Amino acid sequence: MDVQSIIKNLHPLEIRVLRAYEPGTELSMEKLEKELNYKPGHANQAFSWLGGKFLVKELRREANTFFEITELGRAWASEGTPEEKILKLLQEKGPHSLPEIAAALKLENKDVGSAFGQLSKEGAVQMGEDKKAVFNCMPQDKRMAITIALVRLASQTPSGAIDQKTLTPDEIAVMSSLAKKRGSADSPFRILERETVFYALQDEAKDVKKALDAAGITGEEIGTVTPALLKSGDWKKGSFRGYNIAVPPARVIPGRTNPYVSFLESVKDKLCSLGFEEFDGPLVETEFWNSDALFMPQFHAARDIHDAYYVKNPTHAKSIEEPWLSNVAAAHQNGGNTGSRGWNYSFDRDFTRRLILRSQGTALSAHQLHKAKIPGKYFGIARCFRYDKVDATHLSDFYQTEGIVLGDEVNLKTLLGFLEMFAVEIAGATEVKYVPGYFPFTEPSIEVHIKHPVLGWFELGGSGIFRPEVTKAMGIDVPVLAWGIGIDRMALMALGLNDLRELFSGDIEGVRLRKAKY
Repeated sequence: MDVQSIIKNLHPLEIRVLRAYEPGTELSMEKLEKELNYKPGHANQAFSWLGGKFLVKELRREANTFFEITELGRAWASEGTPEEKILKLLQEKGPHSLPEIAAALKLENKDVGSAFGQLSKEGAVQMGEDKKAVFNCMPQDKRMAITIALVRLASQTPSGAIDQKTLTPDEIAVMSSLAKKRGSADSPFRILERETVFYALQDEAKDVKKALDAAGITGEEIGTVTPALLKSGDWKKGSFRGYNIAVPPARVIPGRTNPYVSFLESVKDKLCSLGFEEFDGPLVETEFWNSDALFMPQFHAARDIHDAYYVKNPTHAKSIEEPWLSNVAAAHQNGGNTGSRGWNYSFDRDFTRRLILRSQGTALSAHQLHKAKIPGKYFGIARCFRYDKVDATHLSDFYQTEGIVLGDEVNLKTLLGFLEMFAVEIAGATEVKYVPGYFPFTEPSIEVHIKHPVLGWFELGGSGIFRPEVTKAMGIDVPVLAWGIGIDRMALMALGLNDLRELFSGDIEGVRLRKAKY
């Protein structure tokens, strides 16, 4: 054994153990914490490091049971057990029914029933003819006194735990009815099974201790120069630990923005640099702004509950703004002033107030239309919710980048230029194609598709020119280009991913790698 090599690599935690104990002395984590003032965890580190140098050996293991107080137990210790509280109430306030006791003491009915049953067994209370509990006498059984003593003892113990070995047979019997291994939220104690490991220094530790004494190493050497140490001047009086400069430094991981968030911010920056203004809106929408204002008929298949998430409470908004409600209702019923025949049905003004989670980003455009400047360019990053089967290209909640361009001169060619910009400049696609589509609120309607190197062709989003039934109902009488692009799917291309679920992964190392790529 190269003693000099060993003492160069000893940590102060190891040195203090080697200097404090002789080989053969039984050692444990609790012993080191008590006698050497080690913090929790330091003793285990010392034993592990000494074991790696073959200076300590394991002697035996001993299983122990502890009873740790829960939040309920602490409440009992400070406020009293249910039995105590019931007895006090009946003594001071007279007979009460069990529901009245539960209400007065703010206890669960089952806890009142259990406590009353135990007190009734001991003859301390009884149920009167009017179905009200009546106080008889203080219980003679020791169980209640032991319970009170146990919760108070545990609450005053720093660790909050009681070693079973310290309890009397009567206390163990009571504790067995109070403690649970699992589901301890409704019990005052939880059972903890712990194993105590006992160690002893090897004979070789004697030679190491002699070498430490000869070198004047005490284990109290200064390891870190702190501002307090410099201010007091105590660093001049002590000696310093040696350092191995060949040891690699600790990995420093600075906090930084999630790569997907960075991507979304970059999209916003690019659109703003092109003269677009950003708009936003609530996650909880009405059927009116989510669908009706977009000339989607109230009997449309997309209104099915399996496509949208309905809000349970409250179910409806109080009102819809005028004159937009009346304008949209007229457009649906007979076309109103739009030049259309409408959908020819009776518009339901109650249904239109129904609250749902926003299912499409186009709801933001509907909100913006009557406020928009002409000419004007607007966009939004909208989180949407829609029932869908989750896979590599579909999520049940997702982001869309939604936008509109208003003006006398805009046309289909203008729209195709914007779509190509999104596909190439933002998503990073090299192959783009346009496919005819259908949306109730645009005519013509176009889907833009891009080719992913692994997933192949998939739809990036839908677009078109708003129908007059949408724009004129909102007071707009110029062409309006509109699109709703799946920005999550653009991120797949931009971040080099093959699955949408990776955007929201809990794999921190994977997220850091994507940040480095981006």
